Amino acid sequence: MPPTPAPHTPAHEDPGSTRFPAAVDIALHNAGWEPGRWDIQQAERWADALRTHASPGGHRHTVFPAAVEAWAEFGGLCIAGPGPGRHIAPTPFVIDPLLGRHLARTLGDLGRALDTDVAPLGQEQFPDTKATRGTTYPQATLAIDTEGRIYSLDHTGDWYLGHDLDQALGTLILGTRPSRLTVSGD
Repeated sequence: MPPTPAPHTPAHEDPGSTRFPAAVDIALHNAGWEPGRWDIQQAERWADALRTHASPGGHRHTVFPAAVEAWAEFGGLCIAGPGPGRHIAPTPFVIDPLLGRHLARTLGDLGRALDTDVAPLGQEQFPDTKATRGTTYPQATLAIDTEGRIYSLDHTGDWYLGHDLDQALGTLILGTRPSRLTVSGD
């Protein structure tokens, strides 16, 4: 088993620091996050579950420090934006890599296209307003690469949410328009 990464985010260096814009900070606190949150045991359980899972075609997930760190700090949180959004309506999302467990091939394909490894991060989810409380529909898969960049994959395409998780949280919570991933021509 690889060594457990040490936290390196600004919140771990200074638990009193203001790391996020106010609306993002409020949404994160409402979801249960606080500076210094760090559940490495849960992150390692998720890492082990992903490492041992293989698709019917033999595809496997890769696990790397950026993913484990994101899971340790934000794993298990269900986060919703506080307002209508700057450009688009914010979609509630959950940080739980096992929601992408069956997407090893899809994430592997994205990683090859981006020349990096990609791991599942969580899922954007629409609440079912007509069903019992807590029912949701998956909308998009959230993924993280080895450099900590965040992506969203849905039926309309693949989207770049930010150069790190902090920026991506702002994009998702504030309803900022993400950039669509495209193939560049020579």
